[in-house]
Amino acid sequence: MIPKDPSEVRSITLARTHVPNMRRLDVARAHGAYRVAERVLKEKMPPSAIIDEVKTSGIRGRGGAGFPTGLKWSFVPRNSGKPTYLMCNADEGEPGTFKDRDI
Repeated sequence: MIPKDPSEVRSITLARTHVPNMRRLDVARAHGAYRVAERVLKEKMPPSAIIDEVKTSGIRGRGGAGFPTGLKWSFVPRNSGKPTYLMCNADEGEPGTFKDRDI
């Protein structure tokens, strides 16, 4: 659920940036990073279930529009018989956002 009041927004992306060496895999995992990825792999969740989880989470893009990530992922064609690619635009083109340096 996406809160309507900005004061209710919880920062996930930057929540642990104060932790020393957080960019190291062992440190990140010790602080809970990748738990969801591990669950997805362990439970062998189908793509549709993963997208539903992302939609439910309310995660949004970090660009100026804040487009819902789960909705964006749901646009990817399924069972087309062709390779599927998901692109990440890591351009730092939005003035004043400086979001991409943390990806």
